[in-house]
Amino acid sequence: MSELVFYTNPQSRGRIAHWMMEELGEPYSTVWLDYGTTMKAPEYLAVNPMGKVPTVKHGALVVTEAAAICAYLADAFPEKQLAPPPGDPDRAAYYRWLFFAAGPLEQAVTAKSMGWQVPEGRSAMVGFGSYTDTLHALETALTPGPFICGERFTAADVYVGSSLGWGLMFGTIEKRPVFEAYVTRLLSRPAAVVANRLNEARMQSPVT
Repeated sequence: MSELVFYTNPQSRGRIAHWMMEELGEPYSTVWLDYGTTMKAPEYLAVNPMGKVPTVKHGALVVTEAAAICAYLADAFPEKQLAPPPGDPDRAAYYRWLFFAAGPLEQAVTAKSMGWQVPEGRSAMVGFGSYTDTLHALETALTPGPFICGERFTAADVYVGSSLGWGLMFGTIEKRPVFEAYVTRLLSRPAAVVANRLNEARMQSPVT
C-alpha cells in the first residue's frame, strides 16, 4: 500500500482535508508547515510550487486543493464508500455540490468578505451570479437532508460542511436553520471531532 503523507497548517483549509483523512481511516503521516518559513522552503515548493496547503502525497502522486483531495481520496479508496460509485444516480449530486462549494460558494463568500461588488447588470459574468442566489441554491439542496446525497454521507459533505462551518463561524455566511443543523450534524461525526482536536492541539504547541 502506498504511503499517504499529509501537508497542512492548523489555521488553513488543511482542516478540510484533515477531516477527510480521518474519515478515510487509513494510516497517514502529517507534515505540519508554518506560513512564510517551511511552507515556502525549497523542500515543500518541490512538492507544491504554490507554497500553500493542503497537499497530499499518495506514493509518488501529489494532489493539491481541498476539494480535489476529497474527491481523489474517495475514489482511491472505494471500499471506504465515501463517494457514490460510477453509475450510481447519487454521483450527480455528489459532483454537483462538491464543486459548487469549491466554485460559486467560495467565490461568493470571498467577494462578500473582501467587500467586492459585482457591477449592476454584470452578474452573468461571475460564476456565482450573486451571493443571495448562491446561498438559496445550497439551502434548497440541503433541505431534504440529512446529507448532500440524501441518506448517504460522502466526501462532498466534508467539503460543503467545512465551507459552511467556517462561513457561519466568521459571519460570511448567513445563519439559516438548514445550514446550522447540517453543520452541527456533520461536526459531531467522530472523524471531524478527531481532526479538530488534532488541529487545536497543534495550535497550542506549534513547534515540530
